[in-house]
Amino acid sequence: MREPVRILSDLHLGHPASKIQSVEQLRPLLEGVATVVFNGDTWQELAKVFRPRAEALLDDLQGLCADLGVETVFLSGNHDPGWSGKGWVEWCEGRIVACHGDAVMWGGSPWSREAFARMEQLKVLWAEHQEAKHDATARLMLAREIARTLKPPGIPKGRTIFRRALDAVNPPRRALEILRVWACQADEAAKFAETYFPRAEVLVIGHFHHHGIWHRRGKLVINTGAYLNPHGARWVEWRNGMLSCGRVEEGEVFRLGPSDGVWRLGS
Repeated sequence: MREPVRILSDLHLGHPASKIQSVEQLRPLLEGVATVVFNGDTWQELAKVFRPRAEALLDDLQGLCADLGVETVFLSGNHDPGWSGKGWVEWCEGRIVACHGDAVMWGGSPWSREAFARMEQLKVLWAEHQEAKHDATARLMLAREIARTLKPPGIPKGRTIFRRALDAVNPPRRALEILRVWACQADEAAKFAETYFPRAEVLVIGHFHHHGIWHRRGKLVINTGAYLNPHGARWVEWRNGMLSCGRVEEGEVFRLGPSDGVWRLGS
C-alpha cells in the first residue's frame, strides 16, 4: 500500500438517504494521497432494490480513483460484506488498525430489528465459530456471516430526516439501543482491539454513524462517521509517520476540514 493514505467510511452509495448523489462530490477527498482506504459500507451490496444504482456509483468511484492515480483498498462492512481480503488494514507494525467496526459488538448491529428477531441465529453462528472469540481473521469472517444473517427483508421508505427519525424510534427499543451503542462504542472498540489487535494503539472504525475521537483503555479510537443524513463524517490520514483527522466539510462537494487531531506514531 502506497503512502500517504486517507481513510473514509460509510459512503452508502446507492442508499436513498446518502448525501452522495455523484462521486464527483468526493473528488477533493480523494486528491493528494496515494491510497484511499474505504472502510466498509461503501455501497449497498445486500439491498436488491438499491443495488443497480449502487453498482453504477461504485463503478464511477473506481473510475474516478483510477483517473486520479489513487490506489484503492475496499474493506468489508455489514452492508457490503462481499469484498475479498481479511477485512482490516494496519500500519506502523500493527500500531494502527482500521476495520469497519461491525465486528466490535457481539451482534454486529445490535440496534437492528433483525438482531432483535434473530438472536437465536446469532447464538448458533457464534457456536459454530468458536475461533472467532480470539482470532481476528475468524472474527472478521464471522462479522460477514452476521451481516448476511441480519439482512433486512425490506427497506424503510423515504430519505427525509423526518422519515429516518421515525424509522429510528420504531420500535422504541431500537432508539434506546442506538443511544446505548453510541455511548459505549469507544469502550467496546478498545476492548475489541485488546483482544484481536493487542499491538494496536489506534483503532479507526465507522459503522456506528457517530463520529468522534476518544481515548479509552490506553488506546485512541476514531470513528469516521457516515455520509447519511443526519450524520456527519470524518477523514483520517496517515502521512510521514503522522496520523491526523478532521471533519469532512459539506457543500456542493465534500472537502477536507481542518485537522483537529494529530499524533506521531512513526519511528
